[in-house]
Amino acid sequence: MDFVARFLGRRIEYTYEVVDLVPGERLVMRTAQGPFPMQTTYTWEPVDGGTRMTLRNNGAPSGFATVAAPVMELAMRRAMTKDLAALKRRPEA
Repeated sequence: MDFVARFLGRRIEYTYEVVDLVPGERLVMRTAQGPFPMQTTYTWEPVDGGTRMTLRNNGAPSGFATVAAPVMELAMRRAMTKDLAALKRRPEA
C-alpha cells in the first residue's frame, strides 16, 4: 500500500508491504520503498471498556539520517503522538 505524509515540513512517500497479519490482534508492515527502511507494528488487545492499540516503529537509518537519528526519533514520536490524539478524538463509526 502507498502512504504519503508530511514530516519535518517535507512530503515523504512510502510503499509498505504487509509481512504479518493476525486479524484483530496484530498487523506488521515494512517499507518496500521509501526514504529509509522501517517496520511498523500495530497490536490490539481488549481492556476494560474498550481496546488498547499499541504502535511501534523500528528503523535503521543510513547516511545523513544516522547523524540526525536522535532528532528524527523525537520528531517522529511527536508526530505519531499528535496523529494518535487526533484519531482518538474522532467518534467511532
